[in-house]
Amino acid sequence: MKSRVVKIGLLFLLPFQVCANTIIVAPHTNVATLKQALTLAKNGDSIIVKKGTYASINTVIDKELTILGENHPILDAHFTEEVITITASHVKLDGFIIKNSKTGSMRDFAGIRLSNVEYVTISNNILVDNFFGIYLSNCLHIQLLHNLITGSANIENSGNGIHLWKCKEVLIKENYVTRHRDGIYFEFAKKCLIEDNLSEKNIRYGLHFMFSDDDTYRHNTFKNNGSGVSVMYTRRIAMLDNTFIENWGSSIYGVLLKEITDARIEGNHFIRNTTGIYMENSDRITVTHNDFISNGWAMRVLASCNKDHFTQNNYKGNSFDVTTNGTLKEIYFSNNYWDKYDGYDLNKDGVGDIPYRPISLYAQIIEQNPQSVMLMRSFIVNLIDKVERAIPSITPESVKDDKPAMKPWKK
Repeated sequence: MKSRVVKIGLLFLLPFQVCANTIIVAPHTNVATLKQALTLAKNGDSIIVKKGTYASINTVIDKELTILGENHPILDAHFTEEVITITASHVKLDGFIIKNSKTGSMRDFAGIRLSNVEYVTISNNILVDNFFGIYLSNCLHIQLLHNLITGSANIENSGNGIHLWKCKEVLIKENYVTRHRDGIYFEFAKKCLIEDNLSEKNIRYGLHFMFSDDDTYRHNTFKNNGSGVSVMYTRRIAMLDNTFIENWGSSIYGVLLKEITDARIEGNHFIRNTTGIYMENSDRITVTHNDFISNGWAMRVLASCNKDHFTQNNYKGNSFDVTTNGTLKEIYFSNNYWDKYDGYDLNKDGVGDIPYRPISLYAQIIEQNPQSVMLMRSFIVNLIDKVERAIPSITPESVKDDKPAMKPWKK
């Protein structure tokens, strides 16, 4: 009886294996467009598109298919509609140049749109001159892998490069995004993994996410964007081993944290940003093993933050290590390396014998009167800081590192 059940199972699977077809699309043949191939295809089929240029005016993929481009064929919407819309689950789209979607203020036209689907892979595509690059809405178990996404030549008319709304368990890996409004945008995107991506020269944020809990961001680079990363109204995120570099300008940050709770920021590099980390209403954040190098402000921690821990970080070459706008409570610094620390270590245990106070009087003056930045590096400022460190009176008494490291931490 057991053997018969196995045979019946094999017979049940066999027709699907036998009937799966491969459809070839090529110029000047009977199947000369992707839409024609989609009409002929059945669930489980494969479509191979040969090199060439094909019009694709909102081509809808509504079957479970593998669609492969050979030598990067071009799908062009000629600025009249979206290029590709995927409404079926279990689809793979790989190896195309997707270009010239329509732009508009009333609708978010995209190069590739996924709507209400799961188990879809978008990989090895080049997206050029689209309003939005890849747009996911209400999707689950999606993979976006090795795509190159470049916005409009008129960058002011660009939407977001990768846009997620109301999604869960999405993998975004090894993509390059540039010249969009936001490189990567999340809203209500839960339990996603974003790793090994480069997001640079975007007009607003390299990464922008809101209401997106339990996400992990690791090994990404956010370079020379309007701001590096904006994180708002989110819980339980992990930002690990990322690089935030050269995000310069007025009110520009490597990372902006607003209304964030229970987050880990670990092993990151904040290099040459106006502000490395800006924190507002952010509680129970662990900031550890990060490098803050040559920033204007390494960190600006507002008085609305509570129960945050900063340990074993390196602060080197920053104009200001820490500033605040009021009295900080339950903010803990321990065992960080500060290149401005001029204390001593008599017992040679690697820990300074006197505490370090990272908030300088001059930093507090600038916080209240930005115009006083013109006095930076003057003799009078150095004198004020030395007097304040000897007799603290204005800087927050509670903000100090009782165990400053004498040498930088190595990773």
